Amino acid sequence: MKRVGIIGVGTYLPEQIVTNIDLESRIDTNDEWIRTRTGIEERRIAGDDIDTLHMAIKAAKNAIVDAGLDASDIDMILVATSTPDHPFPSVACMVQEALGVKNIPAMDVSAACSGFIYAMATAKPFIESNTYNNILVIGSEKFTKTLDWSDRATCVLFGDGAGAVVLSEVSGDRGILSFELGADGSGGNHLYIDAETGKIAMNGREVYKFAVRQLPESSLRVVERAGLRKEDIDFLIPHQANIRIIDAARERLGLDQEKVSTTVRKHGNTSAASIPLALFSEIQNGLIHDGDIIVMVGFGGGLTWGSVCLKWGK
Repeated sequence: MKRVGIIGVGTYLPEQIVTNIDLESRIDTNDEWIRTRTGIEERRIAGDDIDTLHMAIKAAKNAIVDAGLDASDIDMILVATSTPDHPFPSVACMVQEALGVKNIPAMDVSAACSGFIYAMATAKPFIESNTYNNILVIGSEKFTKTLDWSDRATCVLFGDGAGAVVLSEVSGDRGILSFELGADGSGGNHLYIDAETGKIAMNGREVYKFAVRQLPESSLRVVERAGLRKEDIDFLIPHQANIRIIDAARERLGLDQEKVSTTVRKHGNTSAASIPLALFSEIQNGLIHDGDIIVMVGFGGGLTWGSVCLKWGK
């Protein structure tokens, strides 16, 4: 079978930056309260003229260019999102139309903040089996449209953005070494978007307990499935929801701070866009190198979780 890895990465962030100080004038909160509990300092907010599709298209085009491909080389599109612009058609189908690529499969993947990992795992066997060659995987979210701006427990947490990767055959022993997907539907009522109001609701305590346990455990399991040890991890890219969750996982895994992505400070929680946005940031920062063992791990509503262990490079 082919070895499947990431050959291109692209992102898009809205221009508008909303800081914690900005929020102080809107709700009963303050910068220190937000930073000490979440690690978030600012987030990007998409205006009324920017929707989930718009961001997905921008990130997709950037990823295709980074991969050295043309849009015509893409033969499948998967979009992870919890905030589609319409119940249907899918965001993926509309991305397909915008890219001018006809007659290829396109669908959305709904697994909340774990969606990008679910989509990567979905794409992998299609390439391994020679069914498709270049699969575009996008995480795009306009989560701020689901916020109740009077609820300080949730409105300070989320931001908007999109990240995309192109998955394809890679050389040598590079590529995805293992993955894990999981869900616990009994916890679905801890984090959801209310069908009547369209606003997000969260039991923060229960979600925190779930995440602190599941993030490091899933990371360990996926590394073991790859025949490696936690000491082999060169860089961890966790879902960017809360700095305390990330720090707890880092300590459990015995990783130094410089081996863990913490873009939550600048982006907030961007749900399914979180991991590809963080991946791109760390590539730009020069922290990811050819041959590095990378673990990407997400958790979210459902409750869901997922992780991927890969050896970086083309």
